[in-house]
Amino acid sequence: MNGGLQQFFRNIARLPRTFAASAVRHGHPTSMRARSQAVFSNVFLHLHPTRVHRRTLRFSTTMGLGIVSLAAFILLCATGVLLMVYYKPSVDLAYDSIKDIHYAVPVGRFVRNIHRWAAHLMVAVVFLHMARVFFAGAYKSGREFNWVIGMGLFVLTLGLSFTGYLLPWDQLGYWAITVGSNIAASPRELTDALGVTQWFDPGGFQKELLLGSREVGQDALIRFYVLHVAVLPILLILLLAVHFWRVRKDGGLARPGEARTAAGEGAQAADIPAARAEEEPHKTYGLMCVVADHQPAVNLDPSDTVSSWPFLLRAEILLFMATMFVCVVLGVAFDAPLETLANPAIPENPAKAPWYFLGLQELVSYSAFMGGLAIPAITVLGLGLVPYLDRSEEDTGLWCAGRRGQRLALYSAIFGAVFAILAVAVPVSFGWVRSWFPQVNQLVIIFVNPGTLLTLAYAVWSLGVLKVTRSTRMGAIALFTCFLVGFVILTYVGTELRGPNWDFYWSRSEWPTH
Repeated sequence: MNGGLQQFFRNIARLPRTFAASAVRHGHPTSMRARSQAVFSNVFLHLHPTRVHRRTLRFSTTMGLGIVSLAAFILLCATGVLLMVYYKPSVDLAYDSIKDIHYAVPVGRFVRNIHRWAAHLMVAVVFLHMARVFFAGAYKSGREFNWVIGMGLFVLTLGLSFTGYLLPWDQLGYWAITVGSNIAASPRELTDALGVTQWFDPGGFQKELLLGSREVGQDALIRFYVLHVAVLPILLILLLAVHFWRVRKDGGLARPGEARTAAGEGAQAADIPAARAEEEPHKTYGLMCVVADHQPAVNLDPSDTVSSWPFLLRAEILLFMATMFVCVVLGVAFDAPLETLANPAIPENPAKAPWYFLGLQELVSYSAFMGGLAIPAITVLGLGLVPYLDRSEEDTGLWCAGRRGQRLALYSAIFGAVFAILAVAVPVSFGWVRSWFPQVNQLVIIFVNPGTLLTLAYAVWSLGVLKVTRSTRMGAIALFTCFLVGFVILTYVGTELRGPNWDFYWSRSEWPTH
């Protein structure tokens, strides 16, 4: 009996070491091989390759945008759970619960502020991350599908921020979602013009699907709440897992010379047996991220690679800490807005969508159908097809594929800015077709408006570049740059220059006070 008790207490004393051994499976890594095994045996670290190219650790390569967006999402999840403890998704209680969080709950205002700023940061950083991947050509060389996954993540990010906008149930959120739901109903402009709305109403269906009813009310609030706290986060986490896994399996981050390496040294490295990789990791891991996993070699040389642990993990932790620091500072310095209780009888003037939809709202002001559905659909479809249409031989991992592409991007930015400014300035200064020809058919207004002409100008510019350079990559850079600059300018116009009744003012100081 005494021997059994002694063994029991010895097991208790060994419990920390036993648990650590069962959880980690490997001790503190003391060699290159041990570090690789530690990464392989950990469910979280296994998303990383065992070794990474030094170039991928440079801030100038990725600016850490992918990790920053992940850090913002984790921060949103943590603060969101805390807010859920006090929030009540009811039109009668939601506003008061937000006021309690803001004024009564200890550090509630601080947590809500961090949540708000992390949401804005995530939207902006995911947008910049997509731009960085595009300009670096990182959607090529087998990464085409992961680009599509990234687009899905971008859409989910916008959906998360958009659904959270309504939850405070104040005037700002209520009328922003009202504008957004009207954008969803934009096909009605075309069906009304054709006289078929009573039989075929996709716009009404989209609006009712979004709100759960015909108007923003309790059904919309509970629907947005469920989407915001459960459905969209789960979908985002699933796509994130696929996205990170594909980054690793597709050869890591894109680097110059990738195509040549994959066809040269990589093919030779792939013939190295897995057993030899275990015996001589210092030779084989330099040529391949993981030979046993059959991961493609991508411009890897033993002298140019370092172990993921600790170099990559240290960089990731630093970016996580920097993201948290920025959100905390913003949360201390600036309060999340909370306007008066939502009142359907007193519309906001101007009633504006969230900032990331203001460029879309500007297009909708020209034509609801083209600005709210057709142009966004064409843009998303075009972006999704770019990796599959761009089969050019330009190198990956270089900004705009080198100096030629960089000059082209500059010219395209100028072209895109000029035509975006004209798309706003001409209607403001001279009116448009309706003011010139009051009796013109509505179909003309739908298809001949500044938004469609702007899109057409960008397409013509891209096709001209494609014809001159005979490079799909150059044409894609031209088109993407134009749309990027146009989006920024239209967002600025919608944010700063559109006042009451969506009238144009050269500055906010000109807005009428009553």
